[in-house]
Amino acid sequence: MTDEERHRATEQQRHRATEQQHNRATEPKRRAVGRPAGGKSSGGHSQSLVRGLKILEMLAATPDGLALSDVAEDVGLAPSTTHRLLQALFQQGFITQDVESGLWKIDVKTFRIGNSFLEARDFVATARPFLRQLTATSGETANLGIRDDGMVVYLAQSESKQMMRMITRLGSRAPLHASGVGKALLAWMPPQEFEQIVAGRTLEGETPNTLTNVETLRDQLVEIRRQGYAVDREEHAIGLNCVAATLHDESGLPLAAISVSGPVARIDDSRLPELAALVAETAREITAKIGGKTPTEPPA
Repeated sequence: MTDEERHRATEQQRHRATEQQHNRATEPKRRAVGRPAGGKSSGGHSQSLVRGLKILEMLAATPDGLALSDVAEDVGLAPSTTHRLLQALFQQGFITQDVESGLWKIDVKTFRIGNSFLEARDFVATARPFLRQLTATSGETANLGIRDDGMVVYLAQSESKQMMRMITRLGSRAPLHASGVGKALLAWMPPQEFEQIVAGRTLEGETPNTLTNVETLRDQLVEIRRQGYAVDREEHAIGLNCVAATLHDESGLPLAAISVSGPVARIDDSRLPELAALVAETAREITAKIGGKTPTEPPA
């Protein structure tokens, strides 16, 4: 081999060595871009996460707990795969297993996470866009109120653009028994709370149409629960009608109520069913948005 050939061979070897070194240096980077280290695709991790969250939802909806076979059947996975997911959730403190029955249940960590949402929940802020939509759809003023002892306190309002309209100053009060919002709250109140409110209290008549008899009020509250909304027919103010529905908390108890109010000339008996359906549906949407539960049975 001539000196020139030896030189060319040496250069080729050096070039190959440099190229191999470059490939080794860049290979981890290509792997990082293509998929996470460990050989599993991000899709696999996402699928496991989705399955784990689905299991949490199932257990949250079944306070008495579920057996491994039931969980596996509901999520459509093999028992071995389901068990691995349960163990992962167990190790992180989200679920627990009853020693005697073997049933899997929600644990305290899941409760803490859910409770942090409830603590941060601002149902007034959540309701405001819904109130604006109510006004846009109905053309009438929409309100939100809460209970303070035997009174309603109005916390939010979306004002109608009509010349003749209902306006309530925020922070103003109205008797529970003499307002649509108040009756919507009373209807889903636990019986003992209702009795405390009416005990030894005279139901004052705001107008000639106000319900001032407790038994008559009780009968109307049964009807409100049945139909899902309350109606104030000039009971708080002459010339003003109102339709209201309840917002419920996570236990199904009354948290607040929303209403649409306007002059009798526009909200007459023929229009009440349309507005009642609109307000009741909006109340259900807000309840769901704030993590509440619309009950199907009277409060215990």
